[in-house]
Amino acid sequence: MAVIGKWKLLPSLALAMVATGCAAQKAGPVINGLPPVPVTASGETAPVGTGRADAADDPAIWVDPANPNRALIIATDKKAGIHVYDLTGKDIAFIRGGLVNNVDVAGHIVAASDRNDGVNAHIALFRLDPDKPSLTALGRAAAGTGEAYGFCLKKTAPDAPLTAALIVKDGTVRVGTLTAEGAPSFTVQWEYKIPTQSEGCVFDGDTLYVGEEDAGIWQLVPNGTTATAKLVAPVDNQRLVADVEGLATIDHKGRRYLLASSQGDNAYAVFRLPGADYVGRFAVTAGAFGATSETDGIEAVAGNFGPAYPDGLFLAQDGDNAPQAQNFKLVRWDVIAAALGL
Repeated sequence: MAVIGKWKLLPSLALAMVATGCAAQKAGPVINGLPPVPVTASGETAPVGTGRADAADDPAIWVDPANPNRALIIATDKKAGIHVYDLTGKDIAFIRGGLVNNVDVAGHIVAASDRNDGVNAHIALFRLDPDKPSLTALGRAAAGTGEAYGFCLKKTAPDAPLTAALIVKDGTVRVGTLTAEGAPSFTVQWEYKIPTQSEGCVFDGDTLYVGEEDAGIWQLVPNGTTATAKLVAPVDNQRLVADVEGLATIDHKGRRYLLASSQGDNAYAVFRLPGADYVGRFAVTAGAFGATSETDGIEAVAGNFGPAYPDGLFLAQDGDNAPQAQNFKLVRWDVIAAALGL
């Protein structure tokens, strides 16, 4: 079969297109789930530094504890390191980190799954100085065998110990205490093996939600040195279309919601916690900024971040963003909530 760019065409069709000068169109999803409500982005970050590659991956949002109306975006270029963007999308800081995959932030500590060693997992740690702004490397914490892949931090009080979840690419989940000061360390408290490749994760209190890419969203409740596991949102080609990628939570009108990237059909599914009851789906379509597609990491945070984002912010990695390199799109949370009728 002839190949034009990423798309395969029958030989006769390819010849016809060449003869007529027609441009190939990007193929849509093979499977489409339940129709998502459309929303548009209000902003986007600068393209990641590694151009023409699958490089942008996972975002996190730092909220200033001294000024809750101020926020920064921290996101990975999984081929090179970590970027810091302001809410206009300007790239204001970068630190080299090599193959860092998923990232999260607690206080002024930024941590990421470190894939530089494919045999032994590590967590890379950095200190954020939001005023310069800059990131300073603090070192790496060993996190057991396997290739580090998914990662998230539990939201805790400012001076509380850090609790982290590190997911090895084969689906092994390790949750424990992460120490950033001095020699970085990671002490595993409990571990659970999900059947196949998993990446996205988010805490809801002590409960951890993990996305198994081909199967759906698992709820893991600590139970001694392991966890009690339940598949609460399976891939059904309606609500979720594989791969299940990034996960995030957000509070809205006294309720908490779990958001998931339904990567297979370029949509995002929303569930109400604690029961993971299905609420609806949305898609980021083209407007003043481009649509999102093939999304890996997502993040969401409630708050008033000024006129552009008065009721919170949703972030999504854009796996296409042609003709430029991949980036991250910013969407007003109140627009999403209104579209879903929340």
